[in-house]
Amino acid sequence: MGTWEKTKAQMEEVAGSAVRKSAHAMGNEKLAAKGGALQARGKARRLKEEAKGKFS
Repeated sequence: MGTWEKTKAQMEEVAGSAVRKSAHAMGNEKLAAKGGALQARGKARRLKEEAKGKFS
């Protein structure tokens, strides 16, 4: 199950990055901030899953 959670976190990180970059290009700073938050949340979840894998 850890692999699935890690994959979901990576997908969230990539989606957040895409939203952030496209919104920034369009000049929508509010949406860019939301994309950045999504990207950061995905990165945090991915790092958590990697850490769990190292200690298990």
